[in-house]
Amino acid sequence: MDFINIKGLKIYGYHGVLKEEKDEGQEFLIDAKLCFDMTNVGLLDELDSTVDYSKVSETIKETFLEKKYDLIETVAEVVAREILVNYAIVEEVYITIHKPHAPIPIDFDDVSVNIKRKWNQVYLGVGSNLGDRNKYIQDAIDSLTKDKYIKDVKCSTLIETKPYGNVEQGDFLNGVIELWTLMNPKELLNKLHEIESSAKRTREIHWGPRTLDLDILFYEEIVMSTNELTIPHADIENRLFVLEPLCELNSSLVNPKNNKTVNEMLIELRAR
Repeated sequence: MDFINIKGLKIYGYHGVLKEEKDEGQEFLIDAKLCFDMTNVGLLDELDSTVDYSKVSETIKETFLEKKYDLIETVAEVVAREILVNYAIVEEVYITIHKPHAPIPIDFDDVSVNIKRKWNQVYLGVGSNLGDRNKYIQDAIDSLTKDKYIKDVKCSTLIETKPYGNVEQGDFLNGVIELWTLMNPKELLNKLHEIESSAKRTREIHWGPRTLDLDILFYEEIVMSTNELTIPHADIENRLFVLEPLCELNSSLVNPKNNKTVNEMLIELRAR
């Protein structure tokens, strides 16, 4: 991918664990690699078609000085996200923060942190079978859209489906939401739980009735399983109410666990 490099921005900041680091400060050096497609830039030769690296440098400085942090790892994360939020053309960013005056009692050249961040494509399952189902789902979409670390929120057609599992309850309204986010999976899960809580979602009965259900179906090509979160979501290949709306949004999406596309899984499930 094409990129612009900004190297060695010198900023006097107040980050560090020690009190004197926050009180007296020290000089930091920052490198930023801004990745994006420059094809049109080369053809048009217009500033509006590229990234104004002078403005990006000012954004880095303002963000760097906005708060005092203990860790330069945190500073790097905040700076990377601020660039991606404010400069839509940037697809990926590499940030290196050098701390050449770190409090190390041995001669050294440099201490640095280097991170890479980008917008991540995510698919969520959404459902409701209590109260005003359409409103609960629309409110959830609105909450996602308003978050600065989420963009390009799109929802499939909502479909009426029978409950999944053996709990007697009303029919669901189900769909799939596509979005791009800077949040990691754990952060996003917490965000979804906040939205569910605002809809007065309770978890008293497994697969029971609910005002709002939000599940991470796919997060890029990540495969993970913890006590809190499994990605891809378990049992997707057996759920029509997931595969049908997901196919509407992206039929060629590949499940990294079985290497089958959404369309292939849907065809197989319908053939059973």
